[in-house]
Amino acid sequence: MVMGPTHAVSGALVGLIVADVLPREWGGPTSTAEAFAFAAVCSGAALLPDLDTAQSTVSRSFGPISQVAARGIDKVSLGYYSITKGRRDGKRRGGHRTMTHTALFAALLGTGVSLLVSRFDRAAVIAVLFVTLGLALRGLFGNWAKKNGWFTVTAVAAVLSILTWRWFPGEVGSTGLGVAVALGCVTHCIGDAITKEGIPFLAPFVPWRGSRWWEIKLPKMIAIRAGGPFEMGILGPALTLATVAFAVWSIDGAPEYIMETLEASGLAF
Repeated sequence: MVMGPTHAVSGALVGLIVADVLPREWGGPTSTAEAFAFAAVCSGAALLPDLDTAQSTVSRSFGPISQVAARGIDKVSLGYYSITKGRRDGKRRGGHRTMTHTALFAALLGTGVSLLVSRFDRAAVIAVLFVTLGLALRGLFGNWAKKNGWFTVTAVAAVLSILTWRWFPGEVGSTGLGVAVALGCVTHCIGDAITKEGIPFLAPFVPWRGSRWWEIKLPKMIAIRAGGPFEMGILGPALTLATVAFAVWSIDGAPEYIMETLEASGLAF
């Protein structure tokens, strides 16, 4: 699988891009603060699928709690795979890269988040923000998180979730959070699909040659190796630069100022 920082940065980038075009009725942000909050949730959600194994870095984001949750999700994923697998799908010893790495999971989780926020309002918003922002901290600031430990990550995530919840307007907050979470999960799956391992994104409802858990992946010649030179030296830095650029562009008034500056300098096309 692609490494955590790459997942988190790609989630933030996709979140910033979608925040700029998402219609208001679908929870589209209308201010810089809302756009950044949307991107932060998407960044954290881009790590959620890897909570299906206690061996992942993100499973240690909230200490013993996330470790127990990861083991539980792993067992549920394995059970789901065993029940739904086709005749050509082999036996598995763990549930990693099965249930949580599918389009169905992304859709159901996003819908579930929207329904929870619609029902429980502020408490649900803060809870979703707490989880996703905590994962985003672990992914985007891995060295800091590792140095300070899960307790600090948990405390900072709690403070940030309370400060951030107000940036989701009540009338569209549920939809916006649901879209951000689903989008983050899909972004994660796309990231894993470009690696040599691939992911069963359409499982288990689109069988192929007797297999319900066949994996979508790139040809071996162009597929990347997780944690390899391409990801670490090219893909990761490129995504980071693009994310910073879109973050600047998302600031209210920044596009107009940038274009005016380019025109004044004679650099605009």
